[in-house]
Amino acid sequence: MRGAVVAVAAVLTTALAGCSGATDAGTEGGDSITVFAAASLKSTFTELGQRFEEQHPGTRVVFNFAGSSDLVAQLDQGAPGDVFASADTANMTKAVQAGLTASEPVNFATNILTIVVPPGNPVNIASFADLARPDVKVVVCAPQVPCGTATQKIEDATGIRLTPVSEESSVTDVLGKVVTGQADAGLVYVTDAAAAGDKVTEIPFPEATKVVNTYPIVVLKDSGNPEVASEFTGYVTGPEGRAVLSEAGFGAP
Repeated sequence: MRGAVVAVAAVLTTALAGCSGATDAGTEGGDSITVFAAASLKSTFTELGQRFEEQHPGTRVVFNFAGSSDLVAQLDQGAPGDVFASADTANMTKAVQAGLTASEPVNFATNILTIVVPPGNPVNIASFADLARPDVKVVVCAPQVPCGTATQKIEDATGIRLTPVSEESSVTDVLGKVVTGQADAGLVYVTDAAAAGDKVTEIPFPEATKVVNTYPIVVLKDSGNPEVASEFTGYVTGPEGRAVLSEAGFGAP
C-alpha cells in the first residue's frame, strides 16, 4: 500500500512539473514575443531573433512563418502575436484596416522575383517568356500571396501568361517544389534563391526589377509584451537588422 501511495505521488509530481514547464515556456519570464513573419524572411529573421536574444538575456523570440495573407487571416481570427512583418504593403494594409496594429508600420526591406531551376538548368530556361513554354512545368505563388501578386504584375507588364502546374501558399513551398524535382522552374524571391545555394540554379530576368515588393513591420495592438515587441521592430529596422537583411540580398526600403 505504501508503495502504491509513493508511486501515485511521483506521478502527480511529474504531471505538475510538466504543466509548470509548459507555462514557463509560454511566458518566458514575461519577456517572450511571437513574431508573425512572411515565409521569405525565415532565414534572416531566425538569425536576427537569435542575435536579439543574445543582446537581451532572458528574452525569447518565437516565430510563425507563413504566407503574408495567411498570417493576416490568422491574426484576424484571434491568433496571439506581438509583431507582424509582411512581404508586401497590401497585406499590411489589411492588418491596419482590421484594427490589428498598434502603430504606423515601418518599411524595412525590398525584394524582387527571380527564376529558379534545378541545378544545371535541364530544360534550358533563359527568360521569363520561356516559363510559358508548354513543355515547362512551372510553379508560382498563389495570387493572394505577395510573390503571387508580383508574378501577376510581371505577366500584365509583359503580356506573357503562365500556366503553372501548381500555385503555392508561400514562396518557400515554390522553392521546395523545384528543389525536390517536382517542377522544372519556379518564381521565388532573389533572397530565397541565394539561401538555397547550389540546390538550384538562378536565372535572373530584367522584367523583375520593375515589380518591387516592399516589406513593412509593426507592433500588434493586442501584444502581451509591447515594449519588447517595439524593441525588436526597432532592431530589425536599425543598422544591425539592415546589415543582416542586405547580406541576404534584400534591398533597402
